[in-house]
Amino acid sequence: MEASSMRDLDVPTRILLGPGPSTAAPRVLRAMATPLLGHLDPEYLKVMDEVQALLRYLFQTENELTLPISGTGTAGMETALCNLIEPGDAVLVTVKGYFGERLYEMASRWGAQVDRLDRPWGQVFEPEEIETALKSRRYKLLALVHAETSTGAWQPGIAEIAAAAHRHGALLLLDTVTSLGGLPVQIDEWQVDIAYSGSQKCLSAPPGLAPLTVSPRALEAIRKRKTPVPSFYLDLVQLSRYWGQERSYHHTAPISLNYALREALRMVQEEGLQARFNRHQANAELLWEGLEALDLPPLMPRAHRLPTLTTPQLSPAIDDIAVRRRLLQDFNIEIAGGFGPLKGKVWRIGLMGNSSRREYVTLLLAALREVLA
Repeated sequence: MEASSMRDLDVPTRILLGPGPSTAAPRVLRAMATPLLGHLDPEYLKVMDEVQALLRYLFQTENELTLPISGTGTAGMETALCNLIEPGDAVLVTVKGYFGERLYEMASRWGAQVDRLDRPWGQVFEPEEIETALKSRRYKLLALVHAETSTGAWQPGIAEIAAAAHRHGALLLLDTVTSLGGLPVQIDEWQVDIAYSGSQKCLSAPPGLAPLTVSPRALEAIRKRKTPVPSFYLDLVQLSRYWGQERSYHHTAPISLNYALREALRMVQEEGLQARFNRHQANAELLWEGLEALDLPPLMPRAHRLPTLTTPQLSPAIDDIAVRRRLLQDFNIEIAGGFGPLKGKVWRIGLMGNSSRREYVTLLLAALREVLA
């Protein structure tokens, strides 16, 4: 196709109620139009400082090494694992859904001796069973998903699990991709050693950045490695020099994405964390009530149900793909299907960040009533 035959970019305006990305606020998108600066420009270095301060507020931490990794949430996962794992290290991964599986596979690729603790998709772990598994060998790292995007499961007891890990000499890695900014994530209070997220979920910024925070305990482990971090791009020691006092060049930062993240984080601070958590919970409650009335009960029991992502169960009479196609074509609403053992059995409905709105819940439920009728 010749370039001259291509029309101007004109994509539809969707209501994004899937597992991500969520709908970015207009002011976040406007921030991306701010003029570019060099990645070592003094004015851009001020932006970097502000982003770090806002991320510390969001993670509820004083960790000095708190920064956005240049890449999506998967890059955050890679960063956490490749910096802490050396070949032969023993790692315990808890698996209760797709992203636990991804942690397991990724840790294996980085050369760890990986053991797994499994629960069926849609269940959560008890701290006691994790501590029992930690007694089986000397693990360097315990990896856990806080909010499992594939099932809608909210893992409780993070502080107890972290304490158990530390009692047995392990560091705790926490995946907060679908929780950060939508429900409490208290890194310092819980004593989490390394955590990462994604910019496009509850923060409602464009995809492409992975907020990450590293405790002094984890940073010490990284600095004491016997071998270099195998990824140059994701090496936290080198990244800390760029994001810290040295400001030494590492890679060209995605300037416009950091502008957008800064604005999204400003919106979080303006709303206030507790007010934001309350909004996500209230809109989720409204969705759950409406789904029950449509005979679409959520998969997860209420005690372990994410307010940011709901997985309604489908009856065999429902044509999963046809309904989602109708929602997209007739109402401009995007929701997602299940995958793995939940394919065709659930939908995944995200109410995250700027997409967690009462009017969106009302519209979705009305659209579902019409389509299912």
